Amino acid sequence: MVVVGVDAHKRSHTLVAVDGNGRVMGQTTVRATSAGHLEAVKWVAQFDRERMWAIEDCRNMTRRFESELLAAGETVIRVPTKMMAGTRKSARESGKSDPIDAAAVARAALREPDLPRAHLDGPAREVKLLIDYRESLVRERTAAQNRLRWRLHELAPEFDPPSGSLSRYRTLDRTVALLEDHTGLIAELARREVARIRAITAEANQLEAQIRDLVTQVAPSLLELPGCGALSAAKLVGETAGIERFRSRDAFAMWAGVAPIPVWSGNPNKYRLNRGGNRQANAALYRIAITQLRIHPQAQAYIQKRIAAGNSKKEAIRALKRRLADRVYQTLIHDAQNHQTTTQLKAA
Repeated sequence: MVVVGVDAHKRSHTLVAVDGNGRVMGQTTVRATSAGHLEAVKWVAQFDRERMWAIEDCRNMTRRFESELLAAGETVIRVPTKMMAGTRKSARESGKSDPIDAAAVARAALREPDLPRAHLDGPAREVKLLIDYRESLVRERTAAQNRLRWRLHELAPEFDPPSGSLSRYRTLDRTVALLEDHTGLIAELARREVARIRAITAEANQLEAQIRDLVTQVAPSLLELPGCGALSAAKLVGETAGIERFRSRDAFAMWAGVAPIPVWSGNPNKYRLNRGGNRQANAALYRIAITQLRIHPQAQAYIQKRIAAGNSKKEAIRALKRRLADRVYQTLIHDAQNHQTTTQLKAA
């Protein structure tokens, strides 16, 4: 087995090939273009063995490289950045360079055989692009709302809209009516902030409807999970990037950062909070858990059972998140199989 570790950059990719024991067999650097990617495939062909590519999970840099490797029939493994950094620290060779990083990626892939495999982009990428764009709009709107609050405080300190209300058209209409009694640059800037907030809100609502329609096509069963709205479902679908990448529900839970980490040595079994994994997926699971805690009787009964067994409320919620990860994994597997069957029937 040859593992080719890749340290990817905007203009170039550094490749280091290691054998099954982690010994470096060769290295090269290619351009980050289709021609450079073809050169990389030709270079690795000199190692007449079974091979796989280990690429640091930085998909803005590596998406095109991954897709062209997969189209060429290669096997591609995604290595989380945090794991690669830990491997580099434990290596005998000190320092940091592109070849050192590429070798660390390859050795991390050897050490962790259950890492998810990359695959060609599908509907999940569209979901991720839409949800990421909507989140960028929400961040921009929040910044505009903060600026507007300071301008309103300067113009009319007695007018203090409740938290979260500046996204509502009724509150924005009241703000516009208030600003009609004020002149000057501050009032003019406040009017511009209101117009910008209104425009962003309309676009964000339109995107949410588009996201809901797309998620309904890709993962309809996920929307039936109590507490899982369209945005949380879209976040899980987009970050998962194909549930087929994961070999088991345990691998999925570890990737999502909801599998507890053992921390005992000669003492009773103890586990601590997993602060690793994909934090976006972890946050989506947390939102679903908190919503279920409020509205879902089965989740409420489970939390009470864990607390009665000696868990704190936080520990019980973590356990609920772990159960939810299993449910999400099974649901995404089911939806992926149904989607594939439907696609095949349409093609036939």
